Amino acid sequence: MRPTCILLFMCVTFLMWIPGCTARYEANWGSLDARPLPRWFDEAKFGIFVHWGVFSVPGFGQFSEWFWQRWHSEKQPELVEFMKKNYPPGFKYTDFAPEFRAEFFDPEIWADIFKASGARYVVFTSKHHEGFTNWPSAVSWNWNSMDVGPHRDLVGDLAAAVRKRSLHLGLYHSMYEWYNPLYLLDKASGFQSQKFVASKTLPELVDLVTTYKPDLIWSDGDWEAPDTYWNSTQFLAWLYNDSPVKDVVVTNDRWGKGCYCKHGGYYNCADRYTPGKLPDHKWEKCQSLDTRSWGYRRDMKLSEVMNLPSIVKDLVYVVAMGGNYLLNIGPMADGMIAPVFEERLRDLGAWLGINGEAIYATKPWRVQMENSTVWYTAKNNTVHAIILHWPSKQILQLTAPRMTGATNVTLMDYPDVLLKWEPLTPTAGLRIFMPAMPKSLGNAWCLKLEGVV
Repeated sequence: MRPTCILLFMCVTFLMWIPGCTARYEANWGSLDARPLPRWFDEAKFGIFVHWGVFSVPGFGQFSEWFWQRWHSEKQPELVEFMKKNYPPGFKYTDFAPEFRAEFFDPEIWADIFKASGARYVVFTSKHHEGFTNWPSAVSWNWNSMDVGPHRDLVGDLAAAVRKRSLHLGLYHSMYEWYNPLYLLDKASGFQSQKFVASKTLPELVDLVTTYKPDLIWSDGDWEAPDTYWNSTQFLAWLYNDSPVKDVVVTNDRWGKGCYCKHGGYYNCADRYTPGKLPDHKWEKCQSLDTRSWGYRRDMKLSEVMNLPSIVKDLVYVVAMGGNYLLNIGPMADGMIAPVFEERLRDLGAWLGINGEAIYATKPWRVQMENSTVWYTAKNNTVHAIILHWPSKQILQLTAPRMTGATNVTLMDYPDVLLKWEPLTPTAGLRIFMPAMPKSLGNAWCLKLEGVV
């Protein structure tokens, strides 16, 4: 561990116990949950999630990022047969690490794709549940990307490229590790001991923060033990009070068993979380382009990859309901991004290039949706109606907006052309006469409604 990290880790552990030393945020959920969410996150709306690690080498089966656990512990027949056919007897999961070479990994190309997608932040896997770190963690033994495999600081390389393009950097970090002997000792004690937390989890989190200064920490792997085992509140108090990112950093809600959707910064709740009504707390939906896995799968079929209309529909729903949309890709072990993933991301960026005003920095409107085909967002004095089905006979009826003497309607594809409209009733609703349907790969179009209430 770096000397500076040791000192900072001591601060995390002891700062709250020094008499007379009162931090702005105390190490309890009541204080931490009251911290305002940094503004940049709510305004960003859309980010890219990247799952990449040793699991990308076998790259096989549903939830391929869980390959080790499902092969070794669950002994899933499909994975057992896969290993018998393709690898010699006695082959261990750790033997995959030298094959994780990332020989074609070019962080500049990745960052260009992410920028072109319209994303405003990127969340990169620093360490998944397998424990392999994508940076030279000093407490990872040799189970890291500098000592084996790529022989590179993958986190540092991507961080530099992402920031060069003015994108916010987020780091995913798994708190637990399936087969780490220190974690298994703590688990056997009923989590009464904290050897793994003291020597691995917290030092790595402090190292990530002080070395790479992420704008977001996406915590995971917390669900087997309570937050008191992880010392989560102590870490977050240091993060919010004294860390180098204290004023900008955003955190999620996965900090211990029972914490998700209850404590932390914004709420992930569960993977692919999709609330049925407008939440009263900032939230994020993480969704993978490959609907069967977060990590890369060599057995992926095109029919299992989200198409652009389904991505746009998902994004629009999430934003209209006040959330952020975190769309995941799983690169190949050699560092290549599958062409179908790149195509989806670039096409989404093209759609956002026309309609982004209805997405970025918007707020939920008083009505979120009508007729299951129109979603609303709001920004300042403007309301956006995002339509997912082009109206028959080119006449669109909206019942929710109330017009005023200053009402104007434009289609974002033709921003300089005012559309004709008439009231549905004397007090509410618009009948809009639409122009010829412009092409949209996403099968979604945005109306800008000015002067409506």
